[in-house]
Amino acid sequence: MSMADGFPEQVPNNNENPSLVRRILSKRRTWVCLFVLVYGLLLSFSWNLLHQILDWYHKTTSSSSNFYGWPAIYASVVFGGVFGLLSMAAALAVAIPATVLTWITVLVLLAFAGKPRRALVLEGRKITTDIVGFVVKVLVREGNIVVAVCAIAGYFALVGSDGEDQ
Repeated sequence: MSMADGFPEQVPNNNENPSLVRRILSKRRTWVCLFVLVYGLLLSFSWNLLHQILDWYHKTTSSSSNFYGWPAIYASVVFGGVFGLLSMAAALAVAIPATVLTWITVLVLLAFAGKPRRALVLEGRKITTDIVGFVVKVLVREGNIVVAVCAIAGYFALVGSDGEDQ
């Protein structure tokens, strides 16, 4: 119908036929597959890096014995760093949805409390800054703990494996 008939023309609704990418990304199993794929790649990368570090360590310790444990310290610090970063990536993947849910909940509660839009935008920015800062602090603290534990365990594993080889 036209405007002359008294009825506005109907604009085609793009939501009735969403694009293929949008339909695929709206499925939960797509996100699960992406999650598994990313973690598979991270594990594969870390496994290959672990083997490279071990190969370097064995070449260094077999070529000369005058290093007195420095290759073990270096390799264990690198092990700790790799697994610390991997644990931080895993924690971030879990923390992002929880953080977004918390952020949305707080903003909705503020909106129901009767905050005006301008105040809501300002509060939203402050809340975003606070939440991101808190998440980063927690990730760094937890990552440092994993680095320390993996480095110490890696050092004792490397030094212990040298004693068994001789």
